Amino acid sequence: MSRPLVARIRLDAFRHNYRLAKAAHGGRALAVVKANAYGHGAVECARAIADEADGFAVAMIEEALSLRAAGITAPILLLEGFFEASELLDIQVYDLWIVVHQRWQVDDLLAAHLTRPITVWLKMDSGMHRVGIAPDQYRATYERLKAHPAIAQIVLMSHFARADEPESRHMLQQVETFHAATMGIDAPVSLSNSAAILGWSGAHADWARPGIMLYGADPFVGKAGASIAERLRPVMQLEGAVISVRVISYGEPLGYGGAFVAERPTRVGVVSCGYADGYPRTAPTGTPVAVDGQLTRLIGRVSMDMLTVDLTHIPQADVGSRVELWGDQVPVNEVASRAGTIAYELLCHVKRARFEYSGQSH
Repeated sequence: MSRPLVARIRLDAFRHNYRLAKAAHGGRALAVVKANAYGHGAVECARAIADEADGFAVAMIEEALSLRAAGITAPILLLEGFFEASELLDIQVYDLWIVVHQRWQVDDLLAAHLTRPITVWLKMDSGMHRVGIAPDQYRATYERLKAHPAIAQIVLMSHFARADEPESRHMLQQVETFHAATMGIDAPVSLSNSAAILGWSGAHADWARPGIMLYGADPFVGKAGASIAERLRPVMQLEGAVISVRVISYGEPLGYGGAFVAERPTRVGVVSCGYADGYPRTAPTGTPVAVDGQLTRLIGRVSMDMLTVDLTHIPQADVGSRVELWGDQVPVNEVASRAGTIAYELLCHVKRARFEYSGQSH
């Protein structure tokens, strides 16, 4: 019998969230499935919407080739483009789209002997200052690419640093910078990530790039975001089980470092999940969990393979009781917030769980 830790991936929720993202933005939408679909399984998630997705986005060519090998024929965009010119051969063979965000990429692309046209998404650094072509060089770079016979189409794009801040002046400045630098260029545009889809209609354009919202997490957590985020459905439900129960007396310490000391006689459940499985070690006492459908709290430090929960007010809970670590009752954003991180990190780091998929399309 396997260790009781299961990541239940509801693909019907993934389809629902993709449709919601596309409807909220309008136009076309690339489903971002990089990092193994944020830990959910890129092949399974892509297959779940293969018959309706406008395309997919991944970080690098290895992720794209895995999707092609699984039979995904829709457009796939490499968000980081290529890292060396030799990748251009496979980019042509497998009909991939590429983001170009550095001068050397432009130079290598134009110097390559391409045998079939490539679609390029030209990225501007409009204010995030991570990667991208500077605004004052953007138009000239666009013209260089447009003049090359091996460039099939160019999509103008940028990425926002603070789209999850509902009243961000920086966000408005990025939009203004982008539009000023591209004024008069007749080409499709892509600006919106999940937060911009939900909260910044002024950034909507031809293509959206929904990421975290596809997996059911609200990018505006803790802020006054868009009400449409309430309609998102969590895709992953991480479930462990109680594997041991004991009662500790008032004043007794629990676990490593004695970080929790019982304020009363406390019934403790030990759960089959720890930080090696992707649950955050920094989650403090009080972080919500649900045992047999009833909300309770994490107590004590998270160990490598186990964590402990308070069963005092759930007398029927015993060895074998189901424990939801996040999912329908316990929002992953809440766990992430308590642990001082974000849902992206938690979802990407789920390990050693048995993955079970439901809601596949037929």
